[in-house]
Amino acid sequence: MSTGLPDAIATAAAIRSGETTAREVVEESIRRIEKLDPQLNAMVGTRYDEALAEVDAGLPDGPLTGVPVVIKSLAADVAGLPTTGGSRLFADDVKTRDSELVRRYKAAGMVVLGTTNTPELGKNASTEPVLHGACRNPWSLDHSTGGSSGGSAAAVAAGLVPVAHGNDGGGSIRIPAAACGLFGLKPSRGVIPGAPYASTISSPTSVHGALTTTVRDSALMLDVSAGRAPGQATFGATPPPGGYLGCVEKDPGSLRIGIATVVPDGPPVDPTAVDAARRTADLLSDLGHRVVEIALPVSHPDFARHSGMVMGANLVAHVDDRLAELGRELRDDDIEPFTRVMYDRYSSLPMAELLRALEGFEQVGFATSALFTGPDALDVVLTPMLCLRTPRLGVLDTTTPEVMYTLAPGMAGFTSLVNVTGGSAMSVPAGFDPDGLPVGAHFFTDLGGEPLLLSLAGQLERAAPWPRHAPLAG
Repeated sequence: MSTGLPDAIATAAAIRSGETTAREVVEESIRRIEKLDPQLNAMVGTRYDEALAEVDAGLPDGPLTGVPVVIKSLAADVAGLPTTGGSRLFADDVKTRDSELVRRYKAAGMVVLGTTNTPELGKNASTEPVLHGACRNPWSLDHSTGGSSGGSAAAVAAGLVPVAHGNDGGGSIRIPAAACGLFGLKPSRGVIPGAPYASTISSPTSVHGALTTTVRDSALMLDVSAGRAPGQATFGATPPPGGYLGCVEKDPGSLRIGIATVVPDGPPVDPTAVDAARRTADLLSDLGHRVVEIALPVSHPDFARHSGMVMGANLVAHVDDRLAELGRELRDDDIEPFTRVMYDRYSSLPMAELLRALEGFEQVGFATSALFTGPDALDVVLTPMLCLRTPRLGVLDTTTPEVMYTLAPGMAGFTSLVNVTGGSAMSVPAGFDPDGLPVGAHFFTDLGGEPLLLSLAGQLERAAPWPRHAPLAG
């Protein structure tokens, strides 16, 4: 089912060897966007003329010179384009400079073609904002791409670009990676800077990363992204000798891997998701790893409550800052009903409660880190990716907040725990559900575990290769 489209590393190699040129690659990516995106609605902003002018002027000599990339339109800025966050309140918030991460992409030689669709302010696990409309899954146009990096996932799965930027505050890289059949790595807190947006202290759940078709692309994207930005308050890990890319071909050795298929006091898990995790566990056993049954040490209400308070406080500050910039009050049509419910709920959050939520983060981290220490220490934990099957569009409807509160936990029941702990996690393609939609297997470990996860993912990719693109890619 793979279309044979090259990944980012192969694309850069072809440009370096003279087999093709950066202009030809960028023009082909633009052609594919113009042909396929009307079906997908992955793109919300483009800069084709500027991108071609950058190519013609000469690109930096980097590891990804000439490779096209698109940027999620949330918490990452591209000069000349609005960072809408999928919200009408920010629809005309045109930025005058690139964020630090976009600057690093460009320094690596990448060519930014535009920005991608996201649910409003990242507060939905399906990419269906009122502002831009629904983004459609290239494996099935009636289904969700997941969220909140859904536009980026659709763009990569359909072969519009080799790689795309994403970020993850509760599963927002891993969920769309699973829904669209991609590899998605959530780095540890502080590995990739969020500047000029504050992140590691005021928004500790959220991290930046990438959506890719291959493990090696994610590793190289981490290599060009990682590193402390000037003034960054915290830093989560130091890149390994030889970089993250060198980890992909490295044998992970024989690991002790815990498998958990239940969210304590959380949403029920669909048998399809459990089957995907169990199939992956069987493959891991065949590869020489020891897989043991475990129970997660923290209940879903505990970590969800803490995460909700911190993310809610961040939402209120973000909206209030925008209103102050515009010099007016909040209007009924500024934000979607679900976002408004969250805004109203957390606007009156006492400072002491926010402090307790941050303390709760640490308590969850202490409990979870115990899995990876002591005489029975695990190296990695394996869980299902989603608790339910990838939904059809319209199911996760932000105009009906009560539906969101009922169904949304089923998308992030396993993933959001790791945003609270700050550890590293990944979604690895793990086959298909009965509807023919991709499913993923979810892995996580402690902070700084990216080298181990990339090594394990590389081993799984070699043992059980996955289709790189949806049939829509052609």
